Amino acid sequence: MNSLQQIELMEVEEIQAQETKFEITDLNSLNWAFRKLSALKSKEKEIKQVADVERERIAQWERGELSTISSSVEFFENMISVYHANQLAQDPKAKTISTPYGKSKSRKTKEAPDKANEEAILQHVIENGMDDYIKNSLKWADFKKAVKIVEISGEKVVVDENGAIVPGMTVKPESISYAVEV
Repeated sequence: MNSLQQIELMEVEEIQAQETKFEITDLNSLNWAFRKLSALKSKEKEIKQVADVERERIAQWERGELSTISSSVEFFENMISVYHANQLAQDPKAKTISTPYGKSKSRKTKEAPDKANEEAILQHVIENGMDDYIKNSLKWADFKKAVKIVEISGEKVVVDENGAIVPGMTVKPESISYAVEV
């Protein structure tokens, strides 16, 4: 904003302080109003630029502060999970460990068929006439219930209701997940 615009802003303040209303009556008064409007818009732009710079600076500060906190949170959650895994190994019923300041919960998922290649599975279903599991795409939830996990030559594989190995399916191993609540 230049010095002429600053003068225009001072005049705006004076006009607003007066009790009489300003009225545009001719080209000169219209030009006068445009000068005031231009000065106000310039001041508005200046304020927004300063605010944007400050917002970015604050956002950078926030990211920096939170990055150290998030690495510390990750460190403590990992320590809690390791402790809980040790407790679970000693006592399989220790699924939840509770303190006045938080809980560590474990959740065991069973091994389940997993889609590694849906196209190969769909081709298998089509080739074996298993039309009940087909819509425009594979009815995964229904088909998953109809297959079994078996061990063949020391390797776990997924077989269909006819005993044929289903290509494109793998066995997702059993796992335990941990959740920390505070």
